Amino acid sequence: MDIHKELDTRGLHCPLPILKAKKALADMQSGQLLKVVATDPGSTRDFQAFARQTGNELVAQSQAGEEFVHVLKRR
Repeated sequence: MDIHKELDTRGLHCPLPILKAKKALADMQSGQLLKVVATDPGSTRDFQAFARQTGNELVAQSQAGEEFVHVLKRR
């Protein structure tokens, strides 16, 4: 995967990871990928809902220990 921008939202709780992702996506071109690393367990369902509501594609989600990784494709 060719990630264009990466956000570190470790230690932040809802809604901050989503708000930071929204701001980052606004500065990106259509089709570019944003990787968000979070530690909030609720971020998994938050990013699923965010993708549905905004039309951005949730390409991948994974968990590595305490970290949750979300990859979004800019619409």
